[in-house]
Amino acid sequence: MDSLDTREWLLTNGLGSFASGTVCEAKTRKYHGWLIAALDPPGKRTLLLSHLDASLEVAGKVIALGTNFWLSGENQEDYAINPEGYQLLRSFGIDPVPTWIWGQDNWQLTRRLVMPHGLSTSETDSETEFSNRILIQYRYQGSQPAILWLRPLIGDRNFHHQQLASCEIQFSQLIAPQQIVLQSLHQNHPGTPWQLRWSKGQYYSDPIWYWNYYYPEEHRRGEGAKEDLYSPGYLQIGLQPQESLILEARTGWLQNLPPLSPEIFSQTLRAEEKRLSQIFPSNYSHNSISQRLLQSSDRFVAYRTSLDSPTIIAGYPWFDDWGRDTLIALPGLALATKRYRLAKGLLKTFGCYCRDGIIPNTFPDAEGEPIYNSIDASLWWIEILGLYLEATADWAFLKEQYPVVRKIYKAFRSGTRYNIHVDASDGLLTWDAPNVALTWMDAIVNGEPITPRRGKTVEINALWYSALCWANQWATRLLRERDTDSERLEKEISTYTQQAKKVKASLQKFWYPQIGYLSDAIEPDDRLNTQIRPNGIIALSLHHCGFYPEQGRKAINLARERLLTPYGLRSLDPGDPEYVGSYLNSSEWRDRAYHQGTVWSWLIGPFIRSWERFYPEQPLPFDWQPLLTHFEEQACLGSVSEIFDGDPPHAPQGAIAQAWSVAEILRHYLA
Repeated sequence: MDSLDTREWLLTNGLGSFASGTVCEAKTRKYHGWLIAALDPPGKRTLLLSHLDASLEVAGKVIALGTNFWLSGENQEDYAINPEGYQLLRSFGIDPVPTWIWGQDNWQLTRRLVMPHGLSTSETDSETEFSNRILIQYRYQGSQPAILWLRPLIGDRNFHHQQLASCEIQFSQLIAPQQIVLQSLHQNHPGTPWQLRWSKGQYYSDPIWYWNYYYPEEHRRGEGAKEDLYSPGYLQIGLQPQESLILEARTGWLQNLPPLSPEIFSQTLRAEEKRLSQIFPSNYSHNSISQRLLQSSDRFVAYRTSLDSPTIIAGYPWFDDWGRDTLIALPGLALATKRYRLAKGLLKTFGCYCRDGIIPNTFPDAEGEPIYNSIDASLWWIEILGLYLEATADWAFLKEQYPVVRKIYKAFRSGTRYNIHVDASDGLLTWDAPNVALTWMDAIVNGEPITPRRGKTVEINALWYSALCWANQWATRLLRERDTDSERLEKEISTYTQQAKKVKASLQKFWYPQIGYLSDAIEPDDRLNTQIRPNGIIALSLHHCGFYPEQGRKAINLARERLLTPYGLRSLDPGDPEYVGSYLNSSEWRDRAYHQGTVWSWLIGPFIRSWERFYPEQPLPFDWQPLLTHFEEQACLGSVSEIFDGDPPHAPQGAIAQAWSVAEILRHYLA
């Protein structure tokens, strides 16, 4: 390759741990590394193994295969690239795992990485077991023997931070046959023990710090871009033509493990293929875009130890699991893929943590408390519960969860946190609290919400109407069962019916006939916020829609004209004075632009559902190809970015792999 290819790749292990890097090998983010381990799944993610710096010696000539960015001056824009191993890189691919091939006329070296699934159940006592590890395979082909030199570069730091060399940070190493155990000591606090093993070769202790790695993506985002990495020593491995080397990095102390062999890598690949084929038995066809989408969707599924239940990582590399994001992603990740057990587990967990009628938006780590800072998570929970029940007819689960539905309804109608309550005059749901942002447009800068959206917001009240319809439908079904409290259910049915009728009539307050679109919000002083945002499309896309067909058709056409892009919907009309068309800049700029024009790819789902509802006979005015090309060839290969610039050419921004972005493609493209 003649140029630096900084497109990215991603591996995950079902615990929140991951490995990530670039095609050209150079690290461009602090989030790049080969073993970023979730020590308290899916949290406490810690960079342990950054990478192995490789050189190959053939016929007495040592050839550096790595590529690194280095700071070369005080100014972060002054950097150097050394070595330039990318110039020897012949090919890169991600199918089935990230694979690099370097070579010249008389030799070729292939490297592959695989991150085994980290969640398993003990055969003896059914306890859940965890493992955070990565396997690395090198295979040499050539006309004569070669020597491979490998130097591990390591750290022990929170994955959001950078490591700087200091006398307060030390690393110990315990050298054993074919392995070393490494552990940091930071201000007398022991770090995470982990081990590096190899199938053959000689290890030499040679401790040294490598200073001034430079991460250009962090600089571009206005973040700190410098890091120092530690190397405890290096490996020397003699390789005959066609010979392979296997290495493994894993958390934990010395363990009684079988020796590494070349076969273990292939066995691990087969085990992962088998696991995926069992998860997606009817959909997992080899080497197709559907297979790659399903594989991509599985990368977001993780396990939360504090809840002893599954969860969904909102996005890589920096997001944790979020309530709203999980619920919006669930139909694509779990229902469209027929992972009904996963869907049920997620819904059940959310229901268990409902407090004061609110579903948490952030779940706790061990001994922590959930964060209840969302008005819509509870309503999304009801909406997605309805979709799950429609897909599965799991009416026993309805009976189990219906008390949670009651709890949400009672809390919202009588009033709960953040002054969330039903306005008795029109039945609409409203809220008013300072310095918080409770909808999905939740960016806050210096304690002030950028899009506060206090009062009555359009998609929240559309969700409220749909929730009332679902509750009415479910109470009617439960009434038919003999072992239920029929008198109470009859009263609830009457209440839901009257409330839904009132809310549907009041939803007309959002209609703004001057432009033929839905107002974004009715503010606490009853002023209409008539900014053209995608929230009106979300409102039109729900299972129970409270708007008239003619209104829906006008609104979807205006959204098509003002908001639709090849990658999703803009968060604000470009003609609005507050529109920001470029996302990238300082952290504050990004937060201010986040919902002020930035394109969100997950919003293509609500657009499609709205179009199919109001124009069922018309072809969809959206070409999938740009988004699929992005999935296969751009940004993070095999995933979909969180957001894109509002202005053409709509450069991908934000998290490199976003759960609800992938989920909406699965929900509709594979339908």
